[in-house]
Amino acid sequence: MKTYKIALLPGDGVGEEVCAVAEKVLQKVGAKFSLKFEIEKATVGGAAIEKFGEPLPEKTLQICEKSDAILFGSVGDPKFDSAKIRPEIAILNLRKHFQFFANLRPARLFPGLENFSPLKNEIVAGGFDFTIVRELTGGIYFGEKTRGENFATDEMKYEKFEIERIARAAFNLAKSRRGKVCSIDKNNVLQTSKFWRETVVEIHEKEFPEIKLQHLLIDNATMQILKNPKNFDVILTANLFGDILSDEAAQICGSIGLSASASLNAENFGLFEPAGGSAPDIAGKNLANPSAQILSAAMMLKNFGEIAAAAAIENAIEKTLRKFRTADLADENCETVGCTEFGEKVLENL
Repeated sequence: MKTYKIALLPGDGVGEEVCAVAEKVLQKVGAKFSLKFEIEKATVGGAAIEKFGEPLPEKTLQICEKSDAILFGSVGDPKFDSAKIRPEIAILNLRKHFQFFANLRPARLFPGLENFSPLKNEIVAGGFDFTIVRELTGGIYFGEKTRGENFATDEMKYEKFEIERIARAAFNLAKSRRGKVCSIDKNNVLQTSKFWRETVVEIHEKEFPEIKLQHLLIDNATMQILKNPKNFDVILTANLFGDILSDEAAQICGSIGLSASASLNAENFGLFEPAGGSAPDIAGKNLANPSAQILSAAMMLKNFGEIAAAAAIENAIEKTLRKFRTADLADENCETVGCTEFGEKVLENL
């Protein structure tokens, strides 16, 4: 029996509720596929500030360092909006500490949820399934910043090795999917994008010639994703563009409650988290959609190489959504249930 050590960081808001559901799903799928999960919970975010005076305590970091993966809930609490130390610093420090340079955001429309997408039915009929691979530790967010009385600048800089490693991550992912990568840049204006495209082409020709490579400018890409999301398989892009496109992709899937993500480093160690945030307005009310947290756990299993176990979770989610949904996806075709009850239905379908 394979054993995996998981650092579970529920965080704030609905984090505790959705992580509790995901933990039960992991244990159930572990029993089904002869996998053992040693899960150790740790405090992070606003909860950690209240208890330890800092959002990412040393003890929490040590637990993460000893684990095989981090399953993260969410951080954020309105009570810290005007505070000097904010809960969100925790996730930023984790990214920096572990050098999570690759952010993967799947965008999949599950059957039966076509009416929840803002796109026309004829566009989304039959669903779509693509993944955004976003460079996470470089670009304009981390470049030199200056501020004068009448001006401000943000440097957008990329080293060649940063582009090479994120390109390899995208091409390798495409090998396990439909074999297509669309690299998105602003090659007609930005020198960083010209360098980005040249480097991506070089990696493609030398290492991944079997993968089909396409290039789109960011402005055109935002339109094409809305016009025909089925055309995309793996989208490769820089930090700023990936940030924007990830939110667009989440919206067309019907609910942010379905949006899972993974952040990986060069050693393939990862942090897996939903993209929806802490949702403090519904915390403790059993209203949260745990799907993104469960799907993030499935992404973690894929990263371990436990493909069959991950697929079982994804299939259980799809089957459950056909008959049972939380309030964010409720309609006359299904029964509306709470966070805990939805998790119980997923367990039954496993």
